[in-house]
Amino acid sequence: MTKPIDFYYSPTPNGWKISIMLEECKLNYNTILMDLNKGDQFHPDFLRISPNNRMPAIIDYETKEPITIFESGAILLYLAEKTKKFMPKSKLGRKRVLEWLFWQVGNLGPMGGQHSHFWNYAPVSERESYAARRYAEEYDRCLEVLERQLESRDYLVDEYSIADIICWPWILIAKAMGRSLEPYPNVTKWRQMVKERPAVRKGVDLMRQK
Repeated sequence: MTKPIDFYYSPTPNGWKISIMLEECKLNYNTILMDLNKGDQFHPDFLRISPNNRMPAIIDYETKEPITIFESGAILLYLAEKTKKFMPKSKLGRKRVLEWLFWQVGNLGPMGGQHSHFWNYAPVSERESYAARRYAEEYDRCLEVLERQLESRDYLVDEYSIADIICWPWILIAKAMGRSLEPYPNVTKWRQMVKERPAVRKGVDLMRQK
């Protein structure tokens, strides 16, 4: 019997990307909950898996030697290739998914993360600082990009894929970060459609289930 994938996790948008994918692919996995406030991400054992001291990370034992993967985009691509799921078979479709995968890791994710920091953790006096406004505006710009892409289509590249899985968690928490989705009806519709998927619900509610 194959040993389950070790999944290093904390309930954040970046963690949800991978818990959703594992649930969507129906993979057997073992959740290792990380307490980021206590600094679990700096433990030497974890740094050997994720040298950037960030979760999520996984270890796949279904190989001759265990494979470690860090960074959510790399993990999603690895799991898509491993399971042959949520990645178009055509070269053009794959190209499109990879574009949005890289767009998220270079735009939506960093801007959402920095905005979240100023909104949730920085001193209240910093919420109106130049930096805070800059990240909030960039996050809104990303919403505008998604709004245009979702015009006349249900998912980012027509069929549900890792492009949706990687982007969606940072849209799920938009309202919790003080950003309204009212100006973005296509994004709002897509957000709800993805949210209704059973695997997505399980992925987001992961530690409340176990």
